[in-house]
Formats: sequence, C-alpha cells, structure tokens
Amino acid sequence: MKCWIVGLSALLMTAAQAGPATQVAWTEETLEQVERGDPEKGKALAGRCASCHGETGVSANPVFPNLAGQLATYLYRQLHDYKDGSRENPIMQGFAAGLSEQDMADLAAFYSRQPPAKPAAAAGKLSAGVLRLIEHGDSKRIIPPCRVCHGDHGQGERIDTPRISGQSQAYLAQTLKAYRTGQRHNDIYGRMRLIAEQLTDEEIEGLAAYYGALAP
Repeated sequence: MKCWIVGLSALLMTAAQAGPATQVAWTEETLEQVERGDPEKGKALAGRCASCHGETGVSANPVFPNLAGQLATYLYRQLHDYKDGSRENPIMQGFAAGLSEQDMADLAAFYSRQPPAKPAAAAGKLSAGVLRLIEHGDSKRIIPPCRVCHGDHGQGERIDTPRISGQSQAYLAQTLKAYRTGQRHNDIYGRMRLIAEQLTDEEIEGLAAYYGALAP
C-alpha cells in the first residue's frame, strides 16, 4: 500500500507541473448547470450523433465510444474541450462548434441517463501483470492502481474520471495509445499521458479487455 501511495504522490507532483489541459472550470455554477441538463432536449440534439454513437449512445462501431451511462460531467467536459480545441477531432470539433453551454449540458444529461452498453465477452485469461496494474499499480514505474481513480468497478468519479466499465475494448485501447503518443492531451495535468507512456502494447490490450468485459 505504501509503495503505490508514494508512487501516486510522485506522479501527481510531476503532473502538477504540466498544468491543466482543459478550459473547463468546475465552479458551483457550472456543476449546477450540468445537473440541470434537460434529457429531453438532449435527446433531440442527439439525433445528429446516432450515426456514430447509436440512438441511445451504444455504438455499433467499436472505434467509436459508447456514451450511454457515462458521467454527465465527463461528457460535458469532453464536448467543451472539443469546442475550444483542447481535444482534437475534426468531426467532433465541427459538431461541438455549434453547441451552447446549455446544449452540452442537455446532451450530457440525455446520454448519462441511458442504460450502459452490455459488457463484451471476456477475452481469455489476463496476465498477472495486467491484474497487478489494476489492483496494485507499479510503484517502480510510478503507475498507481487503475481502481484508485476509476473505481473498483470502473465506474469513474463525478467530474474528471470517466466510466470505463463496458466501454468498447477497441476504443479503450486506441485511447490509451493516443495518450501514450500525446495525440490526445486533454487529460487533467497530463495524468493519463504520464501513465500511458509507461504501458506496453500488451498491457494496454489487457487493460482494455478487462474493462470492456466489466459490467457497469
């Protein structure tokens, strides 16, 4: 226990020097706006998203993320990051450009209230190393346990840590690799980039398989 606490502290000290990578400030007013999001208005807006993310946020294409059941605060921040350029994707940036703050809150409310996708079938036996990363991390590489931030069941946290249980395995793997290369860089204080830089391809695929098969 002490080993990963020391490692986590070192990681956070390093990450703090990187600075935030989003323009969203979680004030009381912003949180209240997200909490008051209108799911019915969000449903109407979500019609434009269905071709990639499915009618209720469950994508038929594994390279697109499932949005159903995701935390509303996380969804709001991602849309905001696309709009201001903190997160880069031509399609999503074009879509988010026309959204108001209220639109983003309404979309987040709609998707967060949808039943999460059914988890994928387990992809065989995971290596002991991958399971150790999930439960205990790796203090030598300054990698905290995945469960510390994402929860014992991959449920995420209220604001900046997404639900990853039941997410598409392909999407989880490509996201970790994007963090590793720096292609994606809107993680708070560079935390996921610092972690992903230490992961091997085998570990990334193993973590993606574990959380993709984990029931929300």
